[in-house]
Amino acid sequence: MEQDHSPEPKNNNRVLLIVALILVLLGINGVLFYMNQQKSKQNEQLQADVVTKDAKLEEQIKQYETLKADYERQSQEVQGMGLANDSLEAKLSQINADLLKLRSFRAGSFSIAEQQRFKQRAANFETQLRKKDEEIAQLKADNEALYTETTTLKERQNKLTDTISTVVRSNQELSEKVAVASRLQAENIRVGVVNSREKEKADDDNEFKAKRVEKIKITFNLGRNDVSPKETKQIMMRLIEPDGAALYNLSTGGGTFMIDGAEAFYTAKQDIVFDNTRQPVQFLYAKGAAYKTGLHTVELYEGGVMIGKTTFTLK
Repeated sequence: MEQDHSPEPKNNNRVLLIVALILVLLGINGVLFYMNQQKSKQNEQLQADVVTKDAKLEEQIKQYETLKADYERQSQEVQGMGLANDSLEAKLSQINADLLKLRSFRAGSFSIAEQQRFKQRAANFETQLRKKDEEIAQLKADNEALYTETTTLKERQNKLTDTISTVVRSNQELSEKVAVASRLQAENIRVGVVNSREKEKADDDNEFKAKRVEKIKITFNLGRNDVSPKETKQIMMRLIEPDGAALYNLSTGGGTFMIDGAEAFYTAKQDIVFDNTRQPVQFLYAKGAAYKTGLHTVELYEGGVMIGKTTFTLK
């Protein structure tokens, strides 16, 4: 009797199918393992980037905190010398604003562009800080020299037979001289007029026809002054009409300021960085209405003190 061998091929096919499935599963597992490895590497790189950005952010914050402390020191030194420190207060406000922005960054969000931007701003602040330190050092040296001179004068005065009232009077005069020495002076003040066609006219006698005047042009130089600090100065110009009233209009830059404890109107103002080079300054004022005839006065002020004055006539 013959035996039936037909089940063997079916068994072989089943074995092959199982082997194939195993190979497929192994392949899938291999792919998944590779992908997990790549993802792990990416996560490690992202974590490293986050750590690097956080380190950069912390470093930048510390740099700004150091800048803030240095500017606060400068502000106290300037105040101790009895000088205005508006410019330092403005820089401190900018530094505080930058610090607030830096501290608002979330972990890893401190981009390269932001790093470069804040690094450059910090470098600018440091440059200005060094420059101001040099100015303060020079002012201290000047004050020390002045103090030494004052002390020497007192010693000499004490050896004289003058009375105490004479000594006090001499010291008072010396203090007044120091205060006056630090004041700026407007030199070479000239007045010109500009007509409606933008043509300018000057006159050595400062006499012009009122009906042809569209704008008043005042030019001058800030005289040399080695005592006055090199910093931003606010120059006020008052254009006073024949009736004694100063032209004043908020829309054209007018406002009020204090003169000898009293409020006064100014016609226009400018912020000038005084550099002690006899730098030129110009005011160009348009009233926007007909000018009155008669004698007009131009007064120039800095720090509430008049630094120059001239007159001109409109006929």
